[in-house]
Amino acid sequence: MLTLRHTLIYALFMAAIVVSSNFLVQFPVSGSLFGIALGDLLTWGAFTYPVAFLVTDLTNRQFGPAIARRVVFVGFVVGVALSFWLSAPRIAIASGTAYLVGQLLDISVFNELRRKSWWKAPLTASLLGTVIDTVLFFSLAFAPIFAFIGPNEEFATGWAPILGVFATDAPRWISWALGDLAVKIIVGVVLLLPYGALMNILKPMPQAAAKA
Repeated sequence: MLTLRHTLIYALFMAAIVVSSNFLVQFPVSGSLFGIALGDLLTWGAFTYPVAFLVTDLTNRQFGPAIARRVVFVGFVVGVALSFWLSAPRIAIASGTAYLVGQLLDISVFNELRRKSWWKAPLTASLLGTVIDTVLFFSLAFAPIFAFIGPNEEFATGWAPILGVFATDAPRWISWALGDLAVKIIVGVVLLLPYGALMNILKPMPQAAAKA
């Protein structure tokens, strides 16, 4: 019962993060910084989505990869279902695919490194998962080659300087992908602080390292 209760709690957190990120990724950050238009560089989803990897890593550490995968799948079903209501269908499909691949990669990498220094498993796993997730999401959500999934959003098809600064222009979604990835990496590193604090509270269960 304890494991089931914690699984549901983690799954609810995961679903909330996925749904909010899918909604916020449709909104570019307004304003400018050092003359760079942030709307050509970032969406608000970049600030919320890295928390999903924190939830996965804490679940993996406490209960092992089998329970972590269960949380990921529950979060996937609930999150994607609600995302179809709160965001465009293509965004929901892209998010669900990228989320599932990125999170399962995170679990596998974390499990391989869980006996190393406390920070190596969450940092390496989340960084690799973030890169794969970002590439898959922005490609499936906005690249013209995947138009069969659904219509592209007009706000993503305009051209902008890469990362808002380089002279070479590219479709805005590519600049978003690079900008979001940079922010996600920074946020992922910062999230090592709450991970380090919570790992002293959420002690691993006896079966955590044994289940693959």
